[in-house]
Amino acid sequence: MYEQKTRITMQSFDIIISGGGMLGLAIVAALRESGLRIALIEHKIPNLEKLTPKSALRVSAINTATEHMLKYLGIWQDILDLRASSYQSMEIWDKDSFGNISFHAQEYGYTHLGYIIENSVIQQTLWDKVSCQSGVTIIAPAVFQEITWGEKEAFIILNNRQILTTRLVIGIDGAHSWLRAHTDIPITFWDYRHHALVATIQTEQPHNNCARQVFSSNGILAFLPLKDKQLCSIVWSTNPEKIKYLLSLPESDFNRELAVTFDMRLGLCKIVSSRQSYRLIGQYARSFAAHRLALAGDAAHTIHPLAGQGLNLGFMDIAKLSFLIKHLHHQGKDIGRYTYLRSYERSCKNNAALMLTTMQGLQELFEGKNIAKKLLRDIGMTIVNNVPLLKTRLVRYGMDLSYFLDLLE
Repeated sequence: MYEQKTRITMQSFDIIISGGGMLGLAIVAALRESGLRIALIEHKIPNLEKLTPKSALRVSAINTATEHMLKYLGIWQDILDLRASSYQSMEIWDKDSFGNISFHAQEYGYTHLGYIIENSVIQQTLWDKVSCQSGVTIIAPAVFQEITWGEKEAFIILNNRQILTTRLVIGIDGAHSWLRAHTDIPITFWDYRHHALVATIQTEQPHNNCARQVFSSNGILAFLPLKDKQLCSIVWSTNPEKIKYLLSLPESDFNRELAVTFDMRLGLCKIVSSRQSYRLIGQYARSFAAHRLALAGDAAHTIHPLAGQGLNLGFMDIAKLSFLIKHLHHQGKDIGRYTYLRSYERSCKNNAALMLTTMQGLQELFEGKNIAKKLLRDIGMTIVNNVPLLKTRLVRYGMDLSYFLDLLE
């Protein structure tokens, strides 16, 4: 059910979700057939036009755990039918040095290590799934204007004058979460001192379904393989001054600098899209849940994209939270009671803290020109690359094979 209302109305729901992005839609899909009355509040009417032939600039690296989640949501085949690229290997190296590490799926008995998928592909398939789901009301465009927390219900006023009540509010409304701010949940915040430049690149040589990443003294450059064998999505993370310089370069100069920075691994490069950039920040909400509130995704945590785990971490939030809600509802318990939501909070806070700490450490280790630090990381990469047990553990950690499969099966 899809609504656009301007008259004053009052409606009651079991769950109200703030944010109609990928994760907001995913938790709606995960709660299908639960019998719960759900409202999804989104600040803009979604663009449901079919995808263009050109790949979108924003892509995500999907690990095996998220792949299982998307299968559970019933949209995986739809994603494959639209556009997705599996990668069977990874190469990581330190520029102008000896440090390097590589992973190959077949060495560990897997067919692939993950997928590179455009965010818009995931978004569209989820909208198609949720828009015809029973028990769901989509209210857009609309945003929260006021919220009051009662003992048994939360009372919400939208900017279109609708008044809603609910037993549980789920905030998946992004890094600048309105819900988090208006519940006075503090955040730990740090600036990575980097911006990320994204673009689509045509390479002289085929990528052979390999994800590649090079570390240099002033940044990190990743080439992510797309479905076309000579197209890659790049994520270039470096300081703001360098990003400004890269955005200002004529295409021919940008192509040259890109190929040199990438050590010519795929030959000459040619940009075939616009260039966009965004600031990289890390943040961690002190609480992921409160009375009648749960936070998930970027509203709860954001991390550096150097390992491509941000969206995967968000989908793990959704898996844990949706399972808990269905379990509580099946037992006739209050789904908005903080006593019950704490198990979700503890589990996901621990996972997020571990990932944030790991990414922060790696970002600091690979940043700068300190010779001792460069030698340390090169020796470390060489050791890992030559110790099969360590590599296997890293692969399993990156694929996140065991986190929530028991919840879904």
